[in-house]
Amino acid sequence: TLLGSVVADVGGAIGDLPLLTAAEQKQFTAWNVTEAAYPETATLPERVAVQAARTPQAVAVRYGDEALSYGELEARANRLARHLRSLGVGQETLVGVALERSPEMVVGLLGILKAGGAYVPLDPTFPQERLSFMLSDAELPVLLTEEGLREVLPAHEAQVVSVDGDREAIAAQSAEPLESAATAENLAYVIYTSGSTGQPKGVQIPHAAVVNFLTSMQHEPGLGDDDVLLSVTTLSFDISVLEIFLPLTVGAELVLVSREEAADGEALQQRLEATGTTVMQATPTTWRLLIEAGWQGHEGFKALCGGEAWSRDLATALRERCASVWNMYGPTETTIWSAVDEVGDGEGPVLIGAPIANTQLYVVDAGLQPVPIGVPGELCIGGAGLARGYLHRAELTADRFVPDPFSAVPGARLYRTGDLARWRADGHIEFLGRLDHQVKIRGFRVELGEIETVLAAHPAVAEAVAMVREDVPGDQRLVAYLVPQPGQAPSTSELRQFAQEKLPRYMAPTVFVTLGEVPLTPNNKI
Repeated sequence: TLLGSVVADVGGAIGDLPLLTAAEQKQFTAWNVTEAAYPETATLPERVAVQAARTPQAVAVRYGDEALSYGELEARANRLARHLRSLGVGQETLVGVALERSPEMVVGLLGILKAGGAYVPLDPTFPQERLSFMLSDAELPVLLTEEGLREVLPAHEAQVVSVDGDREAIAAQSAEPLESAATAENLAYVIYTSGSTGQPKGVQIPHAAVVNFLTSMQHEPGLGDDDVLLSVTTLSFDISVLEIFLPLTVGAELVLVSREEAADGEALQQRLEATGTTVMQATPTTWRLLIEAGWQGHEGFKALCGGEAWSRDLATALRERCASVWNMYGPTETTIWSAVDEVGDGEGPVLIGAPIANTQLYVVDAGLQPVPIGVPGELCIGGAGLARGYLHRAELTADRFVPDPFSAVPGARLYRTGDLARWRADGHIEFLGRLDHQVKIRGFRVELGEIETVLAAHPAVAEAVAMVREDVPGDQRLVAYLVPQPGQAPSTSELRQFAQEKLPRYMAPTVFVTLGEVPLTPNNKI
């Protein structure tokens, strides 16, 4: 094929010449035919409002013994939206959210969106330094929180709206529906992910991308108004968007569990059984936690698993307990999940499935040329789910979001995932690892370079190398290898405290190893 391409285009550059046969080109095109209708001009709160008008008395959100109907959820969110608008929140206004998991959290998110703003999750368990950076980088004019968390947050200049402290002022607002202040092209949320430079970066997601995603998820893996979805994921992880808003746009019941319950296998099992849950989405770590606690599943249960690669053993264990098991794949930059696949019986790795609606997957070489079936390359994603880019990071946005050479749509872009993958002959994609030093720990994206940058800032550390070890299958641990400054001997407890003050818990190494020097290959690589 290459030699034929040379003859056909003598003046072309080698890197631009195609490697695919005509049959392969036709096959790749067929696998990416995903066009499907969705409400392209709708916003997320409009979709929830349509459902609330259909079933105002049905339970929308449940938390412990507290239940909120669709009608009550709409009324409270409308009141909050009006209060936020009185403070200047409108199109493209970023509003910080620091709330514990409760119905108030759902009301808060919906209220921000109804006001026309976009929410920025601020996890109260994050270190002060990280929260301070996010507050400053996002330039948040308003922060939605609760009285019990005021003291946890670092100093900031945002105007605070307290869901409990300002309850009377919010309740005084009208509960009548508002005219939408946002359009489908406006932002719905900005979520910060780990960055290789030592600072997190904010990913900007518009309403249209979320609405397309939720419409696709409603059909496959599927969710209906008779389902009960149990939510275990923190707001700072973008898969929480599926857990919160997919039920609310189809009339299902959303069950929230506390942070503590989500981390306790036995408590989670009890909550699943007590609430009659039919669908749950979680990372492989949470599913293993549940299985180890003795969970037996039940007929009709649907398990969604994603956030990181997972083993065939876990797939088998879940299939024994569930009616259907789905592998979910996608980066934050392409709106949560970009591919889904129902996992069947078999051996070998759990594969990435077909692209979701209005999404395309490509496996390419360094010149963005498609590689043949079976050949490893970088996985790139195009279509309706792409983020606007990174907040205040134009150079990084231009590097990761590139013009789409496969699309006839003017201005179409591709997101370069940095994931190494290859097509299988059956149209599935096999994940092979990373092209860079990014890893996934319990579903959270972790840039090892960010950990290394933070540790190297310790005055007693000369060099730092971070890596993931999996000495016991399924038990991943972050390990830091450190070369101290001459005459220095920092203790493990000192290093651990330093890391925990600057990094979220999931990014703090659990083991610290001191070395005389970093071992290098003959090519001077670590």
